[in-house]
Amino acid sequence: MKKPPRKQDDNLLTGWVLVRYFVIGTYVGAATVGIFIYWYLFAVTGDNHTLVTWKQLSNWGDCPNWPKEEFMPVNFMDGLDFSQNRCSYFTQGKVKASTLSLSVLVVIEMFNACNAISEDNSILTMSPLVNPYLLLAISLSVGLHAMILYVPIFSKIFGITALNLNEWILVIAFSAPVVLIDEVLKIFGRIFNEAELKQRLA
Repeated sequence: MKKPPRKQDDNLLTGWVLVRYFVIGTYVGAATVGIFIYWYLFAVTGDNHTLVTWKQLSNWGDCPNWPKEEFMPVNFMDGLDFSQNRCSYFTQGKVKASTLSLSVLVVIEMFNACNAISEDNSILTMSPLVNPYLLLAISLSVGLHAMILYVPIFSKIFGITALNLNEWILVIAFSAPVVLIDEVLKIFGRIFNEAELKQRLA
């Protein structure tokens, strides 16, 4: 009720709304791809996988030409053997990185659902607790994702693998900033709404 009424010829999607969607969408894409790259380059999560350089990751197609002393990954998961084909580390071996990317996509959208409780009000002033059905839907979604991660038949069907606690912390670290980004965007949204309301009242 604090927003000014829409004009008859107002667009449903304003320029500001499109900017917000673009910013949030860009972060979602960056986080999803970013955690994949981070796992290969920097992540020390307890699974003992082999870290590579950016040059190796971005040119993995040249792997057969690399000297063995330059690149020889260790087997970090049951069922993976890189001794015969070390370059499969970038194909079969990407299962953990792919799982992290999928998990970030799921979790980040759950945070986005909480952000969507209000278009412009802070999550601190309008808590997700006001909508128990939303919390139930989020719990169900996360539960289904956990099921495909930890029930072997489903993880095999989806081509993913279980995550340990350190990896879940990494998923949260890549996903949670979307709340902060949207909070900053909501501040600007409130400023624009206040200016528009004053203009219409005038």
